[in-house]
Amino acid sequence: MLIPHDTRIALDTVVDLVNTAPESEPPRDEPADGLPDVAALYAFAERHHISGVGALGVRDLSAVRDVRARFAEVFAAPDPPTAADLVNRLVAAAGTTPQLTDHDGYDWHVHYFAPDASIADHLAADCGMALAFIIVAGEQERLRRCEAPDCGHAFVDLSRNRSRRYCSSRTCGNRLHVAAYRARRKEAAG
Repeated sequence: MLIPHDTRIALDTVVDLVNTAPESEPPRDEPADGLPDVAALYAFAERHHISGVGALGVRDLSAVRDVRARFAEVFAAPDPPTAADLVNRLVAAAGTTPQLTDHDGYDWHVHYFAPDASIADHLAADCGMALAFIIVAGEQERLRRCEAPDCGHAFVDLSRNRSRRYCSSRTCGNRLHVAAYRARRKEAAG
């Protein structure tokens, strides 16, 4: 599946945003919410090179958390029509204004947010359209959650055969494979 550069960046951003949500029982080394305050929102915006971010406040934090929850619903959607409805509502609420742009050394691409959009509307529009791209391509099943019992992070499965099961093969996948190997060795020895 060929994904344009700007869509790939938006998919990475939406996955990271969804994964900042507090889990019912977060691991000991992770905070309950990956966006606990405005400073964390600034750091998120900087990490993802979100353009046009001005002064942020508590209202922005609340609005981004709301968008985050709605993106999580897209990842949990049982079928393409449900996912499409969720994305349509997100993008419409953001007041999209598609514009061609060629900034920061990238070729022409489309920004879907209005020039003075809030960070929440910016995320809803650009990330929502990236998710729309996946749904239009008939690939909604690529929007997944990690199958590791103690994880559940969101990810987009871009493997050729749609076989990815874990958010990270280095952490969750490796940890489960090692545990299964040790269990087999213990069973064979016992």
